[in-house]
Amino acid sequence: MTTPASPSPGVYHSRSRVTRNRLVLAAAGLALVLLGYLIGRLQGGSATPAPAAAAVAAPSVASSSSPADPPASPSPSPATPAPGGIDAYSVIQAEAAAGQQGTQFQETEDEGGGQNVAYIGNGDWLRFDDVDFGDEPATKFAARVASEVDGGGRLEVRLDSPGNTPAATLEIADTGGWQDWESRTTDVEPVTGRHTVFITFGRDGGEDFVNVNYFAFAH
Repeated sequence: MTTPASPSPGVYHSRSRVTRNRLVLAAAGLALVLLGYLIGRLQGGSATPAPAAAAVAAPSVASSSSPADPPASPSPSPATPAPGGIDAYSVIQAEAAAGQQGTQFQETEDEGGGQNVAYIGNGDWLRFDDVDFGDEPATKFAARVASEVDGGGRLEVRLDSPGNTPAATLEIADTGGWQDWESRTTDVEPVTGRHTVFITFGRDGGEDFVNVNYFAFAH
């Protein structure tokens, strides 16, 4: 039987070099991976693999493409006064007077709330500028009044001057209390166009005799 010949020393040396070279290459590769990781951390980069980062970012992209919420409705703007002054056929609040003499305002207990003009006595007046009666004549006048005085007094409508002859006279009587409101109506001499309207008050006695909440004209 023939005994195999032992490899020569040169063969061992050759195998050792191959193994050593492989180890060196593996170590160098590992060092490069570690070096790349450290550089990424030092630069603030993420160590998360690219596919995973893309998956995390996807919902954000979808969200940005979704429809935006509708804008909130704008707040309503304050009403703009209609051109042409005060409509004579609308409800005209007594406390909206542009000028007055001898009267005061107070909170009202009438329907709708707000204020009324009070402490009205002989010689007092309210002024309303640029009241538009239009082309069709007004023939009626109505006022919301309250009184607690026997004998009452007079509410008069005068045009353009408190000294002019009354276009309408409304007799005031006791309604049962200073906040017991009644609507009273009277005829008015036909009036058209625009005028300054004075509501004047007269009474033989000197004490206050009426409260007024609002008034209006009618055809």
